[in-house]
Amino acid sequence: MEIEGYLEYQRREYCKDISCPVQLLLDAEKEGSPKHESIRNICKNSCIHTTYEFHHWLIQKGYLLVRPVEDKK
Repeated sequence: MEIEGYLEYQRREYCKDISCPVQLLLDAEKEGSPKHESIRNICKNSCIHTTYEFHHWLIQKGYLLVRPVEDKK
C-alpha cells in the first residue's frame, strides 16, 4: 500500500545500506542461480543481524511502520 508523499521500503535496502557481507555475496551471483538461492537461504533462515538492529535502522532512516486500524464490531 502506497501512502502519498512517502517512499516504501525497498527489498534488501537495509542489507545494502549496512554493507552486510551476506548481501555482498548475494549481489555477486546471478539472481535465481543455485548459488544465489543458497546464499539467499542464509538471509531467510540465519540472518546475522537482529530485528533490534533493523528496527533502529528504520527509525534512523525516518521510516514509519503503519497498519490499518482494526474495525471493532
